[in-house]
Amino acid sequence: MQWLSRTPNFNFMGHKWVALAISGTLVLVSLVAFAVRGLNLGLDFTGGILLEVEYGAPVELEDVRRRLAAEGYEDAIVQTYGTTQNVMIRLPPPPEAAESAEAGAAVGNAVLESLQADGSDVRLLRTEVVGSQVGDDLTEQGGLAMLFAMLLTTVYIMLRFRWKFAVGAGVATVHDVIVTVGFFAVTGITFDLTVLASVLAVIGYSLNDTIVVYDRIRENFRLLRRGSTEEIINKSVNQTLARTLMTGVTTLLVLAGLIFLGGETMFGFSIALIVGIVVGTLSSIYVASIIALLLDVSPVDLVPPKREAIDELP
Repeated sequence: MQWLSRTPNFNFMGHKWVALAISGTLVLVSLVAFAVRGLNLGLDFTGGILLEVEYGAPVELEDVRRRLAAEGYEDAIVQTYGTTQNVMIRLPPPPEAAESAEAGAAVGNAVLESLQADGSDVRLLRTEVVGSQVGDDLTEQGGLAMLFAMLLTTVYIMLRFRWKFAVGAGVATVHDVIVTVGFFAVTGITFDLTVLASVLAVIGYSLNDTIVVYDRIRENFRLLRRGSTEEIINKSVNQTLARTLMTGVTTLLVLAGLIFLGGETMFGFSIALIVGIVVGTLSSIYVASIIALLLDVSPVDLVPPKREAIDELP
């Protein structure tokens, strides 16, 4: 691990146009996929039927999923809550005309019969119908949450640094959100509330990385006034590279564990964070720094010029 104690000397800014081309391609592909395919919204956004059942003994979720799939409920989301005997089942929304308590009760009884078909001791605890209007409200509120998060972070950067850095941080944050959400549009992985929460976490993670780089740039502007802007930004990125990589790698290891051990419920959440952290790390190194460079940030933007003393005339 001795390489971590040495400051590397990679010419990041020398490849700025290649980096911007790659980032632009990723954003374009994400936008096209979002416009053409859209997101595979989960039941949190589309509405549906929520069932809570209790088994007389611990049950394997895969057995429950297979039985539901055999009855035509391939898109059912199954997870335990509290104990391994309590199971929560979320089913796709019924037809618009059937969004009622009676329709939910009928579906609940049908599901209960299918789960009892193999002789299992199962009883239905609760049935709840979530209408499509609730899903529409969640979609609107989720979009507003991401919008306000990006807006407030941009204002924060502008107050802490200057507007040129705020533009760079804002572009990098929007870049990360578009590419992360676009990944779900391309792959068709279900986009639910847990994924939305991870996207909001990506905004914070990316912003933190960007602030670390910007802080070092500001410090080096004060220490290395004779260097060019590109040289100072390059040096700053290299000085923070070890910290950025260590933070990203350790977080990715935890998320890899969640993918394999967290089950179906945590899969989308983990995947979104993995994609967001990888993209956010690259955007902090390249996008945010390159935008500041293209806006011709200079020491004057961060460091007040020194006033030379003038002798007063007698």
